[in-house]
Amino acid sequence: MENGGPAPESFTNSIYANTTTLTEYAICPDFPTIDLNLCGITKVESTCGSAVVTVEVIDAVEDHLDLLKCVFDFAAIKTLLDRPDFSMVYDCMHGVQGPYAHACFVEELGQPASCLLNATPKTDFNGGHADPNLTYAHDLVAAMGLDREGKSVPTASPPPAFGAAADGDADRNMICGANFFVTPSDSVAILADHANVVPFFRDYGGLKAVARSMPTSGALDRVAKKNNLAFFETPTGWKYFGNLMDSKDVFGGTDYTPLICGEESFGTGSNHVREKDGLWAVLFWLQLLADYNQDAGAPLVSVQTIVEKHWAAYGRNYYTRYDYEGVDKAAAGGMFDEMRASFATVVGKTFKGYTVASADDFEYTDPVDGSVSKQQGLRFLMACGSRIIFRLSGTAGSGATVRMYLEKYEPEAALTKQKTSAVMGDLVAFAAELSNLEKHTGRKEPTVIT
Repeated sequence: MENGGPAPESFTNSIYANTTTLTEYAICPDFPTIDLNLCGITKVESTCGSAVVTVEVIDAVEDHLDLLKCVFDFAAIKTLLDRPDFSMVYDCMHGVQGPYAHACFVEELGQPASCLLNATPKTDFNGGHADPNLTYAHDLVAAMGLDREGKSVPTASPPPAFGAAADGDADRNMICGANFFVTPSDSVAILADHANVVPFFRDYGGLKAVARSMPTSGALDRVAKKNNLAFFETPTGWKYFGNLMDSKDVFGGTDYTPLICGEESFGTGSNHVREKDGLWAVLFWLQLLADYNQDAGAPLVSVQTIVEKHWAAYGRNYYTRYDYEGVDKAAAGGMFDEMRASFATVVGKTFKGYTVASADDFEYTDPVDGSVSKQQGLRFLMACGSRIIFRLSGTAGSGATVRMYLEKYEPEAALTKQKTSAVMGDLVAFAAELSNLEKHTGRKEPTVIT
C-alpha cells in the first residue's frame, strides 16, 4: 500500500474480485533490464507513447539507517557499546540484515565486525532456517549460554551482555541477555513502559497507544493501564496495527500515534514505518540499556535485571508457544472443529486448579475502518487469568502448523523468577486434554518451543 504497510482485507478482496473478471493481459517482452546495483532513475516509454514507467533505485541500507538515526540517540548507544564491561552479538542468520547491521554497528557505531554473526546474506540462509527463536537461532543461543527452552547452560567463556537475532527479511527479532532469554511478549511490554528513553517518542509528546496480537501475553495490557495508554488487542497480522497508525491521517479519526505494537512471534515495531522492524527493536533495547547505564563507574545493569525489575512491578506472564509443524490439514481442521463444538460443555471444567471461565473463537471489529475479522483463534480463558489459545497457520511450509499458546499470570513478585517449563506443566497437560491433540495429529512433542 502507499503507506508502506500490508494491504488490508478490503483491498486484497478487491484484487481477488478483479481476477475473476480478467479476459486478457499483455506482456512487454522488450522492457529493459534495470541494473539494481546502481542508484538512479530510469524512465521507459512505450513505443506508442501511451505509457511511461519510472524506476528509481535507492540505497535501502542508507535510507533505513538515516530514518533510525532520527529515532534513536546514537551517541548514547555508542557510549554504551564502548564500555569495557559491555559486549554484544547480533546474529543475522544469513538473511538480508547483514548489510544493514554492518552499516549500523560497524560503520556508524564503530564496533568490531566480530559482533555480527552470519552477516553474509545467502539465498538458502546457508542451509539454516532463518527464524529468530530458541530452536533455530542455534549460533546466538549457544553464544548467549542458553538451550532450546531458554534455560541457562555453562559456556567456556562468559556470554556477551546483549544478544539479538533477525529473521530472513529482518523484520522480526529475538532479544537475549547473558544466560537470559527475553520473551517477545515481555519485550514489547518493557519497551512500551520505557518509551520516553527514545527521542522519537519524547519529541512527539510521549507514547499514546499500544497494541498486541491476541495470542501475545497480557504483559502489555498492564503497562497500558498503569500509563493510561489506549490499548488494542488485534488478530495476528501487521495490517491491523497499520490501521491504528493511519487512523487520523488516512481515515480522519482518532490519532493513536506515537504507537508501539508487537506480536508474540518476535515482531515489534512502531509508527516510524508501517511494518515490524527488527533493527529498530535491537536499537531500542540498546537505548534502554544505555539509559540504565549512564553512570560509567557503576556496575553494568543487565538485560536480566531490567526484565526482573519489570516483573517485580507488574507481575509476570509466564508464557510459551508450542508449534506442531507439518500436520495433516484435514486432521488439524477436524481438531479445531471439535474444540469449537465443545465450548458450551468446557466452560466450568476444572483441571488441577485451572477453571475455564469462557471459551470462544476470537473475533475483531476494527475500530478504525469497521471491518470484522472472524475465526482468529480459539481461546480458553481461565478464571485465574491464565489462557490457552490455539491457532492454525499455513505459512510455515507444507501441511498445517498448529500453534498452541500457554500463559499463566503470576502477580506475586517473589514467584516471578521460576523456570517457565516448571510453571507450565499443568497448563500444558490441560491444553492437551482440551484439544485431544495427540489423537488428532499423532504428535506427542512440538516441533518448536518458543
